[in-house]
Amino acid sequence: MQPVFDGHNDTLLALLEHPERAFDQRLAEGHVDRVRAREGGLVGGLFAMFTPERDGGIGGAPPAAPSDRAPFGPIDGDHALRTTLRMFALLRRIEDAGHVRVCTTVDQVETAVADGVMAVVPHLEGAEAIVDLDVLEVLHALGLRSLGPVWSRPNAFATGVPFAFPGTPDVGPGLTAAGRALVAACDRLRIVLDVSHLNAAGFWELLERGSRPVVASHSNAHGLSASPRNLTDDQLAALAERDGLVGLNFAVGFLRDDGRGEADTPLETLVRHLDHLVEKMGEDRVGFGSDFDGATIPAPIGDAAGLPRLIEALRSHGWDDALIDKVAYRNWLALLRRVQEG
Repeated sequence: MQPVFDGHNDTLLALLEHPERAFDQRLAEGHVDRVRAREGGLVGGLFAMFTPERDGGIGGAPPAAPSDRAPFGPIDGDHALRTTLRMFALLRRIEDAGHVRVCTTVDQVETAVADGVMAVVPHLEGAEAIVDLDVLEVLHALGLRSLGPVWSRPNAFATGVPFAFPGTPDVGPGLTAAGRALVAACDRLRIVLDVSHLNAAGFWELLERGSRPVVASHSNAHGLSASPRNLTDDQLAALAERDGLVGLNFAVGFLRDDGRGEADTPLETLVRHLDHLVEKMGEDRVGFGSDFDGATIPAPIGDAAGLPRLIEALRSHGWDDALIDKVAYRNWLALLRRVQEG
């Protein structure tokens, strides 16, 4: 079975908000657990730590009506820090039970995969928990190796894009002074910087100020689906020039050309985005960034157990095994190595 290393999921938040769910059992809810991951070949990935609104759900739902602004306001940093630490604690409990292994290097990822244990690289989605840069140092010591400065809301560091469709990522100002300091600190610590959810001004400034490869962990092609969450061809070219990576987001609203959140979305739609990303980025700079447990996924995939159906769709489309292996697995590991060792 083709192994998959996935660039983004919200499984930790799903488990935190639903403590009755046991990660080691096949669940009827959500997208990722130990059983379905093994059935689908999901051997590891970047596990996001996202802080919702105090009364919000997983990831937050897009607004009912289009908006030119991010639909959610800033959240409290202390609340975000507490939530993040709770997710780290949950992750360590899952690790202690033998269900996953927290990995801070690519060598550790490869060893975990060889041992048959899911490899987890901690990621922070929205940096509200970084109430000062000392906190970043502590989270790095706990295992944090990837960070997106924003979710789709403004914070102390930058401005996120709205969910309005159709729309442009060119909304709002660039990085704040705190955002520029955060980019420099992540560069120093070799933490991957993730521009998914970041607006255009922030995107271009982050690329200008950062020195290492940059990723969009779960974003698609704006030319095929005009969501502000997706990247224009100019942005894709800039990430390729920096030897970065884009992870295909499985969320239907960011795949479809009509922006509708309908699960009845064919695998051909994902294949079309992957073809476009490979054309613009090259075959070494594209991966998966599913958004499992944080979005509506195409019904033909359904959950982590359905990943082989996407692999087979790519094979039927003419992709050879070498290209599939790069996009499904090896490209993410190579990107992490470029940031950590370059």
